Formats: sequence, C-alpha cells, structure tokens
Amino acid sequence: MRTVKRDLTALENSGAPIWSRPGPGGGYGLVARGTLPPVSLTPVQAVALLAAVSAAPDAPYADLAAAGVRKIMDVLDPQTRTKADALAGRVWVNSPPPPLRAVKSALEEAMAEQRVVRIRYTARDGDTTTRDVEPVMFASTNGQWYLIGWCRLRSAMRWFLVSRIEHAAATRIACSGHHLDEIGVPPATARPVNGRGETTEGSGANS
Repeated sequence: MRTVKRDLTALENSGAPIWSRPGPGGGYGLVARGTLPPVSLTPVQAVALLAAVSAAPDAPYADLAAAGVRKIMDVLDPQTRTKADALAGRVWVNSPPPPLRAVKSALEEAMAEQRVVRIRYTARDGDTTTRDVEPVMFASTNGQWYLIGWCRLRSAMRWFLVSRIEHAAATRIACSGHHLDEIGVPPATARPVNGRGETTEGSGANS
C-alpha cells in the first residue's frame, strides 16, 4: 500500500491528472483524455540535469529548476533511478552562495511579468544608488550573472551585476517595451538557454 501511494504521489508531482474516489467501488485513475508526460532519460542524462542545476544556484529560476528536476527523478523507472542515484554520488559541486532569496525572487518576478524593478545597487566604485529598471534579459558571462535592463535613472541600457544588488522589489509598473536588440551584438560564444537562434547579449556598462 505504501508503495502504491508513493507511486501515485510521484505521478501527481509529474503533472499527471489523477482522480481519486473513496469508498466501495472507488480507487484511483487518470482523468479522461489525460496523458502522462513522457519521461525517458538515461542515468547519465538524469545526472547531467542534477549537475547543471546544482552547479548554478545563482542562476535565474534555479529553485524552480531544482524542483523540476526532482519531479523528473520521481517518475524515472526504479532501475534508472537507482543507477542515476549511484552516479550522482560521484559528482560533487562546491558553488558560492547564491544571492539573497528576496533579491532573486524580485528580479525573477519582474522579468517574468515584465514589470519595473526597484533596486539598490552598489557600483564598482562603491557608489550606491536606488534605481528603477525595466528588465530586458539575464546574462551569464565569466561565471557571473547580470541583470540587463533600461535604467530609468540614467535613461540608458545598463548591466547590473546581480551580486551587487543589495535590495530589489518588483513594482506594479509595466515595462515600456525595450527590446533585446537595444543591448547590442552578442559575442560569438553567447547563446540563449533555449538552444535556438542567437542572443543579443553584448558589451555594456554596469553603473
């Protein structure tokens, strides 16, 4: 019984539309027209996902990515899961602590909803300012994450090192429509995380 309930929980966590009915004639089943999301990974593929997420705790939406990987691991077949767990024990990461959760949450929310974010930012020269920024993209370069957006204080596109953002709060103000093309030409090695096309990550100021 415990095994059955654990398997049902794993199915629900994967997004499968499960129904339950108590009492005589009851039980569990898939909602009509519902389908189980296809999950077919090798142990190496599963560990690759675990390694990528674990090694980048400062990446945007890293917490959600970790939760997604856990859902995938939950619905792997027992043999694949056992092999993946064994291999994962041989892959270690030692990453720096991520930015404050409150800062990350505000930046992630503002980017996803395309709303102005108010940040308190300390530049390289030590100057601290409070700015309203229209987020355009997140970019990782040289192992560090940046928020790139239209700075309303400077009336220009700016790069903000996420680790220097001391406070952030998503406002209810909608962004005015600045586009990726305004950032500049991306370096030849830059690519979007969706794996398609080109990014517009380019050189810019961060102060």
